[in-house]
Amino acid sequence: MNRSALMVACALLALAGLAQAQTTTLAVVVGPEAALSVTNATTSLATTSSTFGSSYSGTTTLGYTIRTSKSSGTGTITVEITSDFSGAGGPSVANPPTAGDALNYTCSVSSPGTPCSGVQTAATKAATAVANFGAGASSSKAGNGASVAWSLTDDPAYATGTYSATATFTISAT
Repeated sequence: MNRSALMVACALLALAGLAQAQTTTLAVVVGPEAALSVTNATTSLATTSSTFGSSYSGTTTLGYTIRTSKSSGTGTITVEITSDFSGAGGPSVANPPTAGDALNYTCSVSSPGTPCSGVQTAATKAATAVANFGAGASSSKAGNGASVAWSLTDDPAYATGTYSATATFTISAT
C-alpha cells in the first residue's frame, strides 16, 4: 500500500469514530374509517310490462371500504330519499297518490357486511338500513361491493312523464 492510500485510510478510520447514530420511535394510531362510492350516478327504473303487471325496478351498485374498532366497533350503510320524485301527478315516496304505493328495496353486500333483512321501504325523513358491520370488520384494500335493488309500484294514477328522486347513501364506522 502506498503512503497516500495509507493516509486516506487512517483519516477515514479516525472520522468513523466521530459518527453518531440517532433513533426515533414511530407511532401510529389506526382508527375506525369508512368510505363509500355510488357506482352508477343514475339508476333507471323500468318495467317489463305494459299492463301494470310489474313494478318499475332497477339496481344501484356501491363500493365501500370499512374498518371498525376491534372490541365494540360498528358500522352502517344507510339510504334516505333526500329529494322526492319531482313533478305533479307522479310517484311520491312521502305522499304516494294511492295508499300502498311504495319505493321498496332489497340489499346485497359482500362480507364483512350483513345486508338489510327482507324488503325495506325507502323514506324521506329518515335513513333506512342497507348494511351493518360488527366489531373488527375490515374490507379488502381494493374495497368491497354492495347493491340496492329498487322496486316502485306501477300505479295507473301516475301522470305520464319523467320523474326523478335523489337517494343519498351514507356510511359510518366506530
